[in-house]
Amino acid sequence: MSADADPDPEPPPHPVHDPHEGLGARLNWLRAGVLGANDGIVSTAGLVVGVAGATDTTATLLASGIAGLLAGSLSMASGEYVSVSTQRDTEQAALALERRELAETPEAEFEELVGLYRAEGLSAATARQVAEELTAENALAAHAKTELGINPEALANPWSAALASFVAFSVGALLPLLAIVLPPSGWRVPVTVVSVLIALVVTGHVSARLGRAAPGRAILRNVIGGALAMGITYVVGTFIGAVD
Repeated sequence: MSADADPDPEPPPHPVHDPHEGLGARLNWLRAGVLGANDGIVSTAGLVVGVAGATDTTATLLASGIAGLLAGSLSMASGEYVSVSTQRDTEQAALALERRELAETPEAEFEELVGLYRAEGLSAATARQVAEELTAENALAAHAKTELGINPEALANPWSAALASFVAFSVGALLPLLAIVLPPSGWRVPVTVVSVLIALVVTGHVSARLGRAAPGRAILRNVIGGALAMGITYVVGTFIGAVD
């Protein structure tokens, strides 16, 4: 062994795992799940309470509740799939354009990256050093994240979004569905109304906390909206039942 050789070379640094990495995305998914469940609660409650205003037949209430649950959850899932697919297509098109620009005009793209870092407040020397190191690591990722706000390795999955919307809406819709068919005939509407309003207080509080907002207004909006939905549909259902 040469005398000049380092007998104990320093090992290469290991990548540091950031415990907060992806936290914003996870919170967005959780918030979307809470809001999807909230939609399931309100829309299904309005439906079954409206039907209960016209008839108290268990089979009719159950059929209408299940139909509302399936229609709502499938509609949410398909809408989310289309929306996220459109977003993903747009992101992939932007990445393809960025990839082509990096291949055709790498120098201009590099200077553009330096300019973006300078616009964020870095000095000219620091901005150039950061751009050089990130470009050497992954030029496309550096440009996509800084210039486009896209992480090429974490594009939204439309199937996951659709499944999450389907499950969230279905879970929320189960509450008013069970509340309207399980109690005795005379207790169905009161039990459903109370159960739904309690659930809306919970979802309003959770969604506000996830958004780091004061829960009071969110809860009030939730409760008023749900109460109005059930009240209006019950009046309409009672009118239709009386006419029939």
